Amino acid sequence: MSDHIHVLVVDDDPDIRYLLNEYLSEHGYSVAQAEDGKSARQQLEKQVPNVVLLDISLPGEDGLSIARFMREHHDIGIIIVSGAGETVDRIVGLEIGADDYISKPFDPRELRARLKNVARRYQRPAASAMATPAVEHDDQTRVSFGSCTLDLMSYQLLDKDGREISITNMEFDLLKVFAERPNRPLTRDQLLNLTQNRDWDPYDRSIDIRITRLRKKIEPDPEKPQVIKTVRGIGYMFAVSGK
Repeated sequence: MSDHIHVLVVDDDPDIRYLLNEYLSEHGYSVAQAEDGKSARQQLEKQVPNVVLLDISLPGEDGLSIARFMREHHDIGIIIVSGAGETVDRIVGLEIGADDYISKPFDPRELRARLKNVARRYQRPAASAMATPAVEHDDQTRVSFGSCTLDLMSYQLLDKDGREISITNMEFDLLKVFAERPNRPLTRDQLLNLTQNRDWDPYDRSIDIRITRLRKKIEPDPEKPQVIKTVRGIGYMFAVSGK
């Protein structure tokens, strides 16, 4: 699982950075370090990580601001690392798009388990290494909506010019579930079950955050979605005309 997983540790405590660097490196992870927001941004310019371990209490720019920047500009996993008394900040962190949180002091083994779960969400399967996906369509392996096309055989999302739009494995799973059930309202629990992402927490905003990201990629106007619509009191619906 740790193959090719690059982790950025953002913490102003040199002892914690040293501990995590040593521990994660021993388990096969590639690790970069940053002591504040400025150095974190510099590390992002050098190499975009798969997962960021982000301390909230940083000198200068705080961790929540950095998390917001990362979520707006990169499709990466974010784990908030917070002090025991920072419950509100942890909640805000999740609301702005962090995937998980862990409190200090933490057991490195628990942190690694959480890191593995988050990294798995952002891994995208190589099409050449995958068997034919279990699609219930007879010979329809492409689903078009708006200006996009979802290729169920190659695990790709394509724009109107046939160029690939980068999506994660989790985003593909969501689109596939929607495409196979057009014009049918689906609850968040149904989406969790149908995508088989059982490590998601139905009580955090995992589904909502992923829907927001997908809308930015497939909707002409993400603020007024026409493809993935919100069904008040239920969940979401993949709206396709002519179905």
